[in-house]
Amino acid sequence: MSVMTDDPRYRDGLEDIQGNRILPGGPARNRRELWRRKLVWIGVWLVFLSSPVHDLVSGQHTTAGTAAGWLGLAVFVALYLALLFRNMGDTPYSAKVVHSLIGSMAVLATVLSLTLGSAWLGLYCYVSVACGSVLPMRQALWAIPGTGAVLLLVGLRTAEEEALNLLLLVLLIGFAMTGVSQLVRTTIELRKARATVAQLAANEERLRLARDLHDLLGHSLSLITLKSELAGRMLPDHPDKAARQVADIEQVSRQALVDVREAVTGYRRPRLAAELAGAQVALTAAGVIAGLPAEPDLDGVPEDSEAALAWALREAITNVVRHSGADRCTVDVVRRQTLDGPVLELSVEDDGSGGSGKGPGNGLTGLTERLEKAGGVLEAERLKRGFRLVARVPAGDVPDVGSRS
Repeated sequence: MSVMTDDPRYRDGLEDIQGNRILPGGPARNRRELWRRKLVWIGVWLVFLSSPVHDLVSGQHTTAGTAAGWLGLAVFVALYLALLFRNMGDTPYSAKVVHSLIGSMAVLATVLSLTLGSAWLGLYCYVSVACGSVLPMRQALWAIPGTGAVLLLVGLRTAEEEALNLLLLVLLIGFAMTGVSQLVRTTIELRKARATVAQLAANEERLRLARDLHDLLGHSLSLITLKSELAGRMLPDHPDKAARQVADIEQVSRQALVDVREAVTGYRRPRLAAELAGAQVALTAAGVIAGLPAEPDLDGVPEDSEAALAWALREAITNVVRHSGADRCTVDVVRRQTLDGPVLELSVEDDGSGGSGKGPGNGLTGLTERLEKAGGVLEAERLKRGFRLVARVPAGDVPDVGSRS
């Protein structure tokens, strides 16, 4: 068995995959992060303000016209930001308020374009973005073309050619935002659904545990109660019979304790299929391209061997997500025939960068000990680009042949 321990990813033992890093697609952890995300999504469209601002600072208008232009622009931007910031949160405006704000933006864009010139036609891009972002799909499908129609009508009075040039952009940007908005809504719904499924799974597991404990302990505890009552009644006159009842109580209670321990051990034992599914979720959430096999064939594989491989996979994926900085991770589970019999081999390879370290890490040491208890071996090595971990466990009964090399 060869184990290299100079990679810091495997020096911290089994760790939670959630750190200070912001996982893509995850919810904002605090208000500051939420506002930063909103600014990124909303602020990107502020580039279209360059034409109105340039028009105001160029000195082409009177002092009163310039002041009115700045005021109108400030009100327009305030309406735009208020609408999108609020509707990207958990407490959006009512439909009536949304319609009023979008209508006010459209009126302001029309008035400013007619009074100050064609440089202000770009404001209709914001109206289109607002329609695509906050309106339901059915309403957005007519509101965005309506915005383009108003743009053309205003362009007939200001600059028809510029309005025609902006028309395609207004339509494309509006419909693009409907797609983005729908994607965001779907993502939120999926996140809620996943949380609900997890809660339901936890509840089902609790019910299953309750049923199993009832089946395991119900009969035993009833028998213990009955024999205890019999022993109590026999104790004054028939102490020998009472002693036999007490011995029976001891035997039943010991068997019940063994049953409970076996049940708890089964609940604690990880399953390889479940760990593969969890690895897919963890790697995808961390932005790592995952290559994972289908559900492996575990026929004849001892439970201890499967559990050891499951622990190895959990440890490896945790460290890939937490420390590696990898772009890609590949997991393979294959059966191999060796001189010692059939083995099940787990291979986890990533293309992340590793650092230097000294001495064995707790992660690999713990995995090595766990695999050895199941009759398996662990191999880990640094690659030219990345890290590879290979764990092998018996895929059948361990033969009694000498010592393993």
